[in-house]
Amino acid sequence: MASQGSSTRKSMSSSSFHGRKKANEGGGGPDASRKPLTASRSMGLTGERTVKRLRLSKALTVPESTSIYEACRRMAARRVDALLLTDSNALLCGILTDKDLASRVIAPEVNLEETPVSKVMTRNPVFVLSDTLAVEALQKMVQGKFRHLPVVENGEVIALLDIAKCLYDAIARMERAAEKGKAIAAAVEGVEKNWGTSISVPNTFIETLRERMFRPALSTIIPENSKIVTVSPSETVLVVTKKMLESRSSCAVVTVDEKPQGIFTSKDILMRVIAQNLPPDFDSCREGHDSQSRMCNN
Repeated sequence: MASQGSSTRKSMSSSSFHGRKKANEGGGGPDASRKPLTASRSMGLTGERTVKRLRLSKALTVPESTSIYEACRRMAARRVDALLLTDSNALLCGILTDKDLASRVIAPEVNLEETPVSKVMTRNPVFVLSDTLAVEALQKMVQGKFRHLPVVENGEVIALLDIAKCLYDAIARMERAAEKGKAIAAAVEGVEKNWGTSISVPNTFIETLRERMFRPALSTIIPENSKIVTVSPSETVLVVTKKMLESRSSCAVVTVDEKPQGIFTSKDILMRVIAQNLPPDFDSCREGHDSQSRMCNN
């Protein structure tokens, strides 16, 4: 999935930064002289999990004048793939992600040490309130095609939400539903045994119920025209990154004799190339990819 750095992203009117608030190195700080940020407040049903209950981590925040290399070094030290940027007045002004680094820095061969992050960051990122339902935050990221959302409470930025947090919550809810579904599945099997195969209408109902319980499968949700970037281990990081950019992908599958050997992602570019001060035009993705073949989009 794309980060907030995607050029196709459109800010939602209820979530744009009409008033930006002060942030410090560990996240947002108080600023009573300014009006608080506003966004549509999610009311939801009582008992639904909110963003604030997802065990949030404080956002890493640096001045927008910081060099790209220094920003990457700090991200790697904190093991995070995104950070927030502040202007000269210590006001939140942008966000930088690992995908931004791949598409806006490595692929176009931008100088890491001489270029400030303000040149490649995404300005005025979309945000959510701390009492927004987790499922609504997930929907917002899916619809906007980005992975990170600043979290605001009482007008101040308190954390940076990663889509994985919302996914874990959604998966946990699905697992609980699946446990309840086991009893239903057992009942369905019992009905099948009693009805046999001679009664068509009940069988049709059962098949429909079964499909809703155990689908979707991967084959039903992966687009037929989806593009997979495949590269060889000997190709340089620069070449691989350019291929990823051309295909609008944040990862490439490393193959040998048409067999997958690993996966190279935009996070690898941050953690294993830029942070290690390796030259992307000489270093091969053999050293930078994950050899455990994690078939996922980081």
